[in-house]
Amino acid sequence: MSLYYLQKLLYELNRDEDIQQQCRDNIDALLTSYELDDEERSALKEGDIGLLYVLGVNGQILMHYAAFLGIEWFDYLELMRQGIETHGPVRAGVYAMTGGGDAFTDEDTHQ
Repeated sequence: MSLYYLQKLLYELNRDEDIQQQCRDNIDALLTSYELDDEERSALKEGDIGLLYVLGVNGQILMHYAAFLGIEWFDYLELMRQGIETHGPVRAGVYAMTGGGDAFTDEDTHQ
């Protein structure tokens, strides 16, 4: 996995109108400019917010990509939850989960 390049692409996409236009016009060509694996390329092409989250993309970067795709805030949050249900715990980055995604607190038992 190439989390650095995945996040770099999203960071640049969030800030550069030329890259945004390239993404709209020919995402395949844009993706060749970054060292990404097949899973990362697929997640970007499909706009799979849940998988991108599970791959370890920082939420601050990812929320801007979701907005670029026209995804509303509460839908974005739900897509991240669904990503964990579908693809398993976050694999890398600051949100990486240990213990199979189990909570570290007992908050759920007090609800």
